[in-house]
Amino acid sequence: DPRTAAMVSNWSDDDIWNLKRGGHDYQKLFAAYKAAMEFQGRPTVILAKTIKGWTLGSHFEGRNATHQMKKLKKDDLIALRDRLYLDIPDEKLDEKLPPYFHPGVESPEFKYMMERRTTLGGSIPKRRHHSRPLPQPSDSHYDVVRRGSGHQEVATTMAFVRLLKDLAKDEGLGSRIVPIIPDEARTFGMDSLFPTMKIYSPHGQQYTSVDRELMLSYKESTSGVILHEGINEAGSTASFTAVGTSYSTHDEPMIPVYIFYSMFGFQRTGDAFWAAADQMARGFVMGATAGRTTLNGEGLQHEDGHSQLLASTNPAVVAYDPAFAFELGRIFKDGLRRMYGDASENIFYYFTVYNEPYVQPAEPENLDVEGLLRGIYLYSPRAKSGRKKKRANILASGVAMNWALKAQKLLAEEWGVQANVWSVTSWNELRRDGLATDRHNLLNPKDKKKSYLTEKLEGDSGSVVAVSDFMRTVQDQIAPWVPQEFTSLGTDGFGLSDTRGALRRHFKVDGESIAVAVLAQLASEGKIKSSVVQEAITKYQLHDVTAADPGNTEGTG
Repeated sequence: DPRTAAMVSNWSDDDIWNLKRGGHDYQKLFAAYKAAMEFQGRPTVILAKTIKGWTLGSHFEGRNATHQMKKLKKDDLIALRDRLYLDIPDEKLDEKLPPYFHPGVESPEFKYMMERRTTLGGSIPKRRHHSRPLPQPSDSHYDVVRRGSGHQEVATTMAFVRLLKDLAKDEGLGSRIVPIIPDEARTFGMDSLFPTMKIYSPHGQQYTSVDRELMLSYKESTSGVILHEGINEAGSTASFTAVGTSYSTHDEPMIPVYIFYSMFGFQRTGDAFWAAADQMARGFVMGATAGRTTLNGEGLQHEDGHSQLLASTNPAVVAYDPAFAFELGRIFKDGLRRMYGDASENIFYYFTVYNEPYVQPAEPENLDVEGLLRGIYLYSPRAKSGRKKKRANILASGVAMNWALKAQKLLAEEWGVQANVWSVTSWNELRRDGLATDRHNLLNPKDKKKSYLTEKLEGDSGSVVAVSDFMRTVQDQIAPWVPQEFTSLGTDGFGLSDTRGALRRHFKVDGESIAVAVLAQLASEGKIKSSVVQEAITKYQLHDVTAADPGNTEGTG
């Protein structure tokens, strides 16, 4: 076309050979980006036309088969070399093992790359495996959760916020704590952090907040430390990853505390948590308002009955389901030691905490701290009196501890059965210990060991009922290492929108249902008559969800 020839009549051969489609022309891309950045008043979109598989030759370029083609043949390698002007002779282009290409340290390309790397702060990716340990807070900071709540009913979510507020005051550690909130902070009672920690904004506060008359009003600041992300779990997980890897990227160990709503952490952004683990992020993740029957007023899509199970699939996640505030304190303290002390382990912690208020007991004087941290300890021993054959063990975690303690009382007072109640702080850690024990025994048949769980339970004649506010699969994780008969109770299924009591009766996890499960085990072992089980079912009206005590309605959605 003479018109096209006229357009390039004064061009050299090199100019013509350098013609590229817009999306592959770096000068055009730069010019378009510059124009977009300088344009004001409206959003700008750059439409860049490119070819899939560009530079890879006629067998690849613009073909749908690109993803199925894994190797370049020699003709393709030669075409690629010529297209990119690479100084590689034909004899070195082995299609099975093509050579790496380096333009030379004196080449303009290499010099440019090195200059940019230096300007931008060094090579990436680059890992700093060891960072300085952080000073650990004094024990006095944990008093707020160890002393209990007296007669006041406090949810574990609120207990954790109180602990976080105290830790933020620590001179050596407090300035490194970064709360990350993907939802409304007041849902978690975190507005108490606003006056002191403030919400980070690179531009400061640009508006007059509607709650400005309140003591705990929104306060944004360029020096704020709270990352209030809006309803953006993906962005919050990215922030968690950035803060959690700062010990490596910037040699500044920071402590992200990411508090998400119900099941919307691991379910919505599990892939991002895997990426965080892959990058060796450290920090704390809190599944607030957890439990399939505990967050009961916002529809079934909010009722978390499986985040502990999802957390168990991530090798870097140390997951706990604490029942009481003092357990939270012990676990958080140990997490700080493991991730930010001399050990500096590449892990991050996941806690499930609840929005149901109940009296928080003070830390027992003879607390089995090792058991608490490893996953199980005896919280409420059975009475020493009673017939040996009518004994049981109830294993419970999180909010289910209250149901287990009620069942213990019912069994003793109404059925003459004495039960131990064990607090299982981590089903996942018990399973991992069991798997490690099995692996050791497989490879060392002459030096066999017992799992921690087996050591705790062996020698007791009472069978085991395990319960939580999660799916039975969470409890079933430990079954291979329980030396007694084992039954699990859990919250499998979608459930209902109803009172907490009705939901727990529906799933058969309330105190009465646990008591009946224990009686059923004793009957199957021939220790009581089966008619006793039917008597208990009738007495407690287990088939009628409306017969259940509705329970505490405070803190519900």
